Amino acid sequence: MRAKMMVWAAALALILDQLSKYLVVQVMDLPSRFSVDVFPPLLRFRYGENTGINFGLFGGGTDTTRWILIGLSLVICVALVIWILRLPAQARAMQISAGLVIGGALGNVVDRVIFGYVLDFLNMSCCGINNPFVFNVADIFIFAGAAGLILFDGRHKNPA
Repeated sequence: MRAKMMVWAAALALILDQLSKYLVVQVMDLPSRFSVDVFPPLLRFRYGENTGINFGLFGGGTDTTRWILIGLSLVICVALVIWILRLPAQARAMQISAGLVIGGALGNVVDRVIFGYVLDFLNMSCCGINNPFVFNVADIFIFAGAAGLILFDGRHKNPA
């Protein structure tokens, strides 16, 4: 398989995301506890149901919005696969980065399909700044993968 690193990275990201959500909901019972201070203020678990996109933007929408976000996520995943398949096989860092984005996106798609929202639970604050937002492991993979796609692009930019 030409892009097996992408497939492995996507599978790992998806599994770790869903496992983390299972542990937080089923084992820690975060929905009824709502909050667990893990290493305050740096890391707290705070239960959140995100029906929108990042930081709850477009949240509280209709079921149509939910399915549009699912469709958009799937289109982005397919576009990434097509893009990566056009790269040389030795572009492993790009494959892994794309896989992280795809696995994270699919983790959030699974949540939207099953629950109608994305389960968020990680809250981080630092240095006297109280961050009110929560995110999840899938979001970490999406961010890291997107950063990797930028950093490992490999195209030489011509100076203007």
